[in-house]
Amino acid sequence: MKEHVEARSRSSEQLTKLRKEAEALHRQAGYLTTSEDTERRRQEWVKQELVAAGTERARSLGWTDVYTFAKALAERVVADLSGDFMASIVRPAIVESSLTNPYPGWIEGFKMADPIILAYGRGQLPEFPASPDAVIDIIPCDFVVNAIVAVCATTPEIGQPEYYHCSSGARNPLTFRGVYEHVRNYFSEHPYTSGQGSTPLATWNFPGAEPVEMFMRLADKGVRIGNKLISFAPRGKKTRQLAASLDKSRKQLEFLGKYMTLYGEYLQSELHFVDDCTLALHHSLHPDDRDRFGFDSASFEWKHYMEEVHIPAITDPVRRLEAARKRRKGRSTTFRDLKPAEPGTVLAAFDLDGTVMATNVVETYLWARLPELSPLRRIGEVASLALQLPMYLGAERRDRGVFLRSIYRRYAGADLAALESYVDEKLSPLILDRMSPDAIRRIREHRDAGHTTILMTGVIRPLTRPFEGLFDTIVAAELATDENGICTGFLSGPPMVGESRSAWLNHYAQLHGINLANSFGYADSHVDLPMLNAVGNPVAVSPDIGLMRAAKSKGWSIVEWPEMSPLPRLKMS
Repeated sequence: MKEHVEARSRSSEQLTKLRKEAEALHRQAGYLTTSEDTERRRQEWVKQELVAAGTERARSLGWTDVYTFAKALAERVVADLSGDFMASIVRPAIVESSLTNPYPGWIEGFKMADPIILAYGRGQLPEFPASPDAVIDIIPCDFVVNAIVAVCATTPEIGQPEYYHCSSGARNPLTFRGVYEHVRNYFSEHPYTSGQGSTPLATWNFPGAEPVEMFMRLADKGVRIGNKLISFAPRGKKTRQLAASLDKSRKQLEFLGKYMTLYGEYLQSELHFVDDCTLALHHSLHPDDRDRFGFDSASFEWKHYMEEVHIPAITDPVRRLEAARKRRKGRSTTFRDLKPAEPGTVLAAFDLDGTVMATNVVETYLWARLPELSPLRRIGEVASLALQLPMYLGAERRDRGVFLRSIYRRYAGADLAALESYVDEKLSPLILDRMSPDAIRRIREHRDAGHTTILMTGVIRPLTRPFEGLFDTIVAAELATDENGICTGFLSGPPMVGESRSAWLNHYAQLHGINLANSFGYADSHVDLPMLNAVGNPVAVSPDIGLMRAAKSKGWSIVEWPEMSPLPRLKMS
């Protein structure tokens, strides 16, 4: 099956579909980034297809899923071989934390019900498609251990395996509604404030699977529409907050969908398991052993176990962990002092637009181009630019390089020397005033630490002249000129965007012996993802939605630098 699914995943039709999905997110970042995400999607598709194939194989043979099917296969192997030895098979139900030993609440890792309990406490689970009177067969971990030890002392007949159920449903049943009530009681008294806040706990009505599935379909459609709309929204803090809210909703839907798929058959289960043999073994123990090492599943109350032992045991460590993460996140929004480095061994690369300075290439073009034009030509230039703006925006969404070339074609006929002189005499103080104070402070901190500071931008070279005192190296777009120094409207080389930035950094580091793993990168746009991937300390600065999501998934630092000061009105005379 794996070979078959692998072959299907590499068909042209499937690869085309996966590539287009990757391009929808990463086209601007470049071909390599897109291909990497395409391969990630292919591997994930193979995994999902194999899970689906295995599940259907198990269900076609009468099992709920591969988990129970594989256990049945293992038991069959033991039974087939037991003609030569004594065999006992212990079948635990849902094993959860210990009631008593080695201490109340002990267990390793999260088990079946734990993520659902936590999600409800956080206010992330408004409903669940379980049958309210279906029994969820839970057994404490120490009861299973005690039963196994007792079973090891039995002497079954060779060739006649004995079976023991470690379960509670026959004599101490706990229904899904009972679990819900215990969990609600606990979180009513111990609110999960970091996730739930003032949001009231959800009231489950147990409507069944179909209404919940319909709700999930509608919610998923709403999230997809929301993501489509915010892709056209202007960049800003509110847009990022809206995107984060949509991401949270998507994760909740994925969580609910995962557990509906994983436990769907169990949630509506009408199966009942008896533990007669296990109970008889318990009663056969010496009275002292029954008190210390017993495993009678009817010997405890669910209210005590759920509300005083199990739920606190799984929530308390998570509360402490999330509190620590919150403290670290708070620290990550501010920079620690940089460690001094041997000069020339560490670099700090900065993007310009939206990172160091609040501007864009269209705006900077108007700054530089309009002053040399007559009043009438200025009006015509602005009108022409406005008419072509939708085309430019479309090009920018598809390919950053194409967009930059389109804008720079408008420099045709400009005098490069006059442009440089105008920047030096008039624009320089205005450009510097538009810089982020946080960016200036951080650049100086890197220089004080002995780091090589690099500005990487698609802006034309003349407009970077005011930054020459701040950066050791500036990589910018170079306008091509004729023999008289007049701009042709073309560039002398491709603009430094997307993967060309990471390639440039790698080459520069090799030439100068710089350790990129210790180096830094600062950018605000998803198109700069390759540049940030190239360094060991990437920082997303007031990022767009694409970069924000990538930074969160990779665990990168995300900082919000305050808005830069507005640009004063330019005198065109």
